[in-house]
Amino acid sequence: MIGNKAVPQDAQALLQENLRLKRALEELSFLNDLARSIGASHDSEEVMQTIIRRSLRSVNAEQGDITLVDKESKHTMKTLVRTMVSSTERQPLHLNENLLGWMHINKKPLSIDDPAGDPRFRGVKWDESIHSLVCVPLMAKSELIGILTLYNKKGSGGFTENDQRLLAITAAQSAQVVENARLYEKEKALLQINEQVRLASDIQGNLLPDAAPVIPGYDIVGKSIPAQNVGGDYFDFIKIDARRLVVCLGDISGKGLPAALLMANLQATIRGQALFSESVCQCVERANRLLFRSTDDHKFATLFYSVLNHESHKFSYCNAGHNPPLHFSSGAEPVELSTGGIMVGVIEDAPFAKDKVWLQPGDLVLIYSDGVTEALDADDEEFGELRLKHLVSAHRRAPAAQIVDQIITAVQEFAGDTPQSDDITIVAIKRDTQ
Repeated sequence: MIGNKAVPQDAQALLQENLRLKRALEELSFLNDLARSIGASHDSEEVMQTIIRRSLRSVNAEQGDITLVDKESKHTMKTLVRTMVSSTERQPLHLNENLLGWMHINKKPLSIDDPAGDPRFRGVKWDESIHSLVCVPLMAKSELIGILTLYNKKGSGGFTENDQRLLAITAAQSAQVVENARLYEKEKALLQINEQVRLASDIQGNLLPDAAPVIPGYDIVGKSIPAQNVGGDYFDFIKIDARRLVVCLGDISGKGLPAALLMANLQATIRGQALFSESVCQCVERANRLLFRSTDDHKFATLFYSVLNHESHKFSYCNAGHNPPLHFSSGAEPVELSTGGIMVGVIEDAPFAKDKVWLQPGDLVLIYSDGVTEALDADDEEFGELRLKHLVSAHRRAPAAQIVDQIITAVQEFAGDTPQSDDITIVAIKRDTQ
């Protein structure tokens, strides 16, 4: 009888081995096909959709999703992306936050056949349509980057150990592909942003004067060095008529692209008002009103606006909250040109005052942004106005371009390895000695 029983047992063992080998072959074929399908794609959404669709078929589930975790957020539970695929017409299901927290802590596969009665999640409110689920972590370089979850095994019973094992292998092989696709998209987006910033920098460079004005008896030059690719400083030369020239310099609140956009707005406003304003005060008042109406409460600009009559040598100006320019005249301490009012864009009907000086042969007016005087060295000491005054006094007989270059060089040498934190903009107006 023993001999008679040995044959059925051997046959049963052989059948089980054949089933195991068949299942292993199917799993291997599934994993190979999945690897080929997602290996060449750089689209993270497409990769995740493929993983979910194939996983649904492999374990015969109704719905699935991949939840990506935002590793850069201070809140590690924050969901960055959810991608869902369903084989039914039911409402989409999403990963419970408590389950996400469990995965963050344990980082291992989890199968639940009775969500409402599972003691590990006592008190958690589940979607009534969830009858079973299997959840596996997506790990890349020992970090949890996401979670693959399948819901509701079709047919009777819940997810099996084989289902869980296959999905765990799928997640292990797919995680790095998902991460690579995300990194590729980030790099691509960064390249696009850099290209947009480069184009913005080119556009902004074209907005600034491309050459200094040529006026008999005067040497005028302007230069701006942004702290970032684009800046918020602005200077301009606007010819009103044969004897009058507008010279202005503004400093926009903030840095980068937002400041650059406001700078372009300010430039267009000034250019639109300069030719139709009777005085420097009127132009600044109109510009202030327009800027106030077109910007939010946190956006404003300092502005020094002046008109040089190069026949009478009258220099009229209005200083709207800007660093006082310095008027150097022979044998005297430089005079600060501070008459004006508050920054433009703060109060709609703010009052502004005007003043004037007469430029004598050899006089110099230096207009600058706070990126000059507030430049910091390694000890957080500012370059300062006193150092600027001494420097200009020592070189005031040099051409205007040389004076500007001397200032920029001195500021950069003073800062040393300290990164430039603000835009540096300088305009020098020098009357010839004869």
